[in-house]
Amino acid sequence: MVYIGIPKNYTQSPSSFMGTPSLTINHEATQDLDSTNAFEGPEKLLEVWFAPSAQELGSAGPAGLKAVPEEIWKDMLDLVNCQVLSIVSSEDVDAYLLSESSMFVWPHKLILKTCGTTTLLSGLPRILEIATLFGGFPRAAAPSRGISVAAAPYRVFYSRKNFLFPDRQRGPHRSWRDEVRTMDRLFLNGSAYMIGKMNGEHWYLYLTEPNTMLTPPASPKADDEEMTETKILSVPSHAVIPGAEAMDETLEVLMTDLEEENAKQFYLDHATAVAEKRYRNFETDNDDPVDVFSNNSDMDDVSSSDGSRILPAELTTEGHALGTVVSESCGLSDVYPKSKFPESRIDAYLFTPCGFSANGVIPSPDQTTGTHYFTVHVTPEPQCSYASFETNVPHSQNGQTTAGIIQQVVNIFKPGRFTVTLFEAKPELPVVEGEWDSIKEAKYFERQLLRRTSKMEHVEGYRRVDRIVHDLDGYDLVFRYYERLDWKGGAPRLGEERV
Repeated sequence: MVYIGIPKNYTQSPSSFMGTPSLTINHEATQDLDSTNAFEGPEKLLEVWFAPSAQELGSAGPAGLKAVPEEIWKDMLDLVNCQVLSIVSSEDVDAYLLSESSMFVWPHKLILKTCGTTTLLSGLPRILEIATLFGGFPRAAAPSRGISVAAAPYRVFYSRKNFLFPDRQRGPHRSWRDEVRTMDRLFLNGSAYMIGKMNGEHWYLYLTEPNTMLTPPASPKADDEEMTETKILSVPSHAVIPGAEAMDETLEVLMTDLEEENAKQFYLDHATAVAEKRYRNFETDNDDPVDVFSNNSDMDDVSSSDGSRILPAELTTEGHALGTVVSESCGLSDVYPKSKFPESRIDAYLFTPCGFSANGVIPSPDQTTGTHYFTVHVTPEPQCSYASFETNVPHSQNGQTTAGIIQQVVNIFKPGRFTVTLFEAKPELPVVEGEWDSIKEAKYFERQLLRRTSKMEHVEGYRRVDRIVHDLDGYDLVFRYYERLDWKGGAPRLGEERV
């Protein structure tokens, strides 16, 4: 007998991790989800560091943020207006698949990424409070009246692409100006940037300096008080950052105008048809359980003798089973394949009537550089089609160039146009004899940046329209915008007013 189910070795508790990432599913939250409300594909992305690395937690203890109970995070996510669907837990990071995107929790930092009309920044004060009450980070006076105490973060990054439907956003997300004002009320000396063309595709970024200071609670900034200016083109001085943060790199590929026929694979009816075909290929006398959450099942290699069995319900309804089918059939599972990353785990979900989300947890093959992640989210409806791919897997670890990963991703989703952001910590200066003057320093960083990004110039089937390089307080940021060679879709949909 063949059945589709959760294998016995999968536990229902993140604390049961025994080497391979384990899966926990929130069955209540997965009921009656409908992606038709997730009209705004471009995500809001928040990254909060409470220490430079997991080895520098100070008084927080070795678990840091990973010591925070699931229910506490779920309560915080209620403020953001999203729910937890499932959790893949590992020794280094817990990956939360959400009803609107994803959250990743390490001992020293948290990444929260949400789409639609979620109110991500509404959860930020609570995150600061949780970090000290449950994560053990040092207490500071709370900058917000809504919380009792707060932990001052080491660094904060907030970014997003320009919205398609800004008039439908809620809370602090109705405009970039409102978002900057919200961040300024929490943090001192933040910097705001707009990268890209004002009349074309662009990307917003807010970041704080290392060892961020909270805004004093006794003097919150009034609505009419001057806020942080959003810089269009600015090149701050070079800075070198120490520790694990110096190894930090994040690649985002933000894709719009997906090719319609190709996007059908992210619809429930199409995925069900694919699952049925694969399921019917099994022999009736095969008694081995079928792991629908596996990333390398052999469903296509077995022949069916009768084809008369009833398709399991999980292969006809939204959920993790069909999410895994889509992950394998579209090629996502091959971006970081099991052959190179044997302990990797993909947690995928397909929505009704369409829409797809996936988190990947990628332990280092040599067990020396910790556990990394990737996350993918797809809104395939033609009037607002969008897909995003984000990863912090070092390009040196997977044997591929950054350009190779980008090429593989755009081949999966076939966008009409897409934006790439590569956010990478600067390398440390080499030790040399004699004085190190500013001219030599500038030339050194320029060579390093060109070396890492020159191969991104060519993406097969696309032409590069825009290229911008920024130097942002310890990080190099490369922004690139591409259009398909045969693209005739007109100008980008800007959505929101200029800064």
